[in-house]
Parts: sequence; C-alpha cells; structure tokens
Amino acid sequence: MDTMTWTKVIGASCGSLLILLLIQWAAEEVYHKSDYYYKEVAYQLEVEEELNEIKEEEEQIPFMQLVENADLSKGKKVFGKCKACHKLGNGENGTGPHLYNIIGREMAIVSNFKYSSSFKGLKGSWTIDELNLFLIKPSDYIKGTAMNFAGLGKPVDRANLIAYLDENTK
Repeated sequence: MDTMTWTKVIGASCGSLLILLLIQWAAEEVYHKSDYYYKEVAYQLEVEEELNEIKEEEEQIPFMQLVENADLSKGKKVFGKCKACHKLGNGENGTGPHLYNIIGREMAIVSNFKYSSSFKGLKGSWTIDELNLFLIKPSDYIKGTAMNFAGLGKPVDRANLIAYLDENTK
C-alpha cells in the first residue's frame, strides 16, 4: 500500500475512535445525570441485617424441634442430593452404604460395604445429633472420608432430610 492509503486507514481509525468516545460521553451524561439531582438513596435495602436475623432465629430453635416439625416432602427433595450414591432399601448399597434404618444404627457396620479407612475406626451410633453434625460438612466431621459431598448448610434442610430418612427407612 502506498502512503495515501495508510493515511486514509489511520484517519478512519482515529475518526471512528473519536465518534465512539463521543457516544460514550453522551451516554454517561444521559444515564448518570441523576447523580446531580439525587444525593441520597430513595430506598435502602437492608439485606444483610435481614439475613443475620434469619440466621439468629434458626440458631435459637433447637435442632430436635426442627426435626419434629420437619416437612417430609422437602426432606425427599433434599434426599435427591444423596440418592446418586445412597439407597434407602435394606442391603441395597450404591457408591455409599444403604441408609435403611440409619438412625440408631452403629457407625460403619454395613457388612457388604467397603468403608474408607477413616470410617472404619468410628465408634458410636448414628443418632439424630450425630447425623446433624455429619451432614453439615462430612469432610470436617470425618477427616479423610472418600465421600465427596459439600454438606448441607441450612439446619432446616438437615432436619427435613433426617426426618425423611427416619420415616422412610423403618
């Protein structure tokens, strides 16, 4: 290309950039003009305070009361996160051991399931309180577990799930 063609290309590029900057400046004036007229927020959302209040209410309700008032249909929905690995039928193991009659059952005793070494040393029973602590975050409750589940952060979800397991595995 000769010098005149290069001059036209550079001139067109600079002109396009100038037009783009002018459009941006005009848009800023139109859409941010309200900053000059309204100095304070018309309606302030206090979301963080409301979330803290909800958390405080949940913490004040004893977990056993949440289980007693649990919604089994919501528990079934929460169990959807578990059913990829666990089955409810007696002796029906999946990737994880069956959950039939889990409440009150001793830990790591399903005979035809191979537990990870971190589970094998557990003593005690799966009480409602133990299940609650486990379901918050299994990897924190049992270090080194092969169970890849993030946990259930909401106490209501844990209560609904535990009530569903109790009701549907007897």
